[in-house]
Amino acid sequence: MRVGILTVELFLGEAGSLKDKRRHLKSLLTRLRNRYNVSVAEVDHQGNWQRATLAVAVVSNRTAHVDESLREVVNFIAAQTALEIIGHRTEVL
Repeated sequence: MRVGILTVELFLGEAGSLKDKRRHLKSLLTRLRNRYNVSVAEVDHQGNWQRATLAVAVVSNRTAHVDESLREVVNFIAAQTALEIIGHRTEVL
């Protein structure tokens, strides 16, 4: 069994308040869960309205599937116009 963990730091330049940030993130998290069947949550910067850190987890029996899934998640997030990826880190256990 392989567990992949992706940590993504985001900058939400269009968010003017915590309410805006939550609206953008809720939409993104729902789309990630539905499209890629991953577990995802905001894990840091909850009180900062222009920053967010997301953790994404995927479990599979193949390392290649874990790597591919997390790469697709990063590409999907990068394609969003309302936010910018500051950095990301992938770990496979």
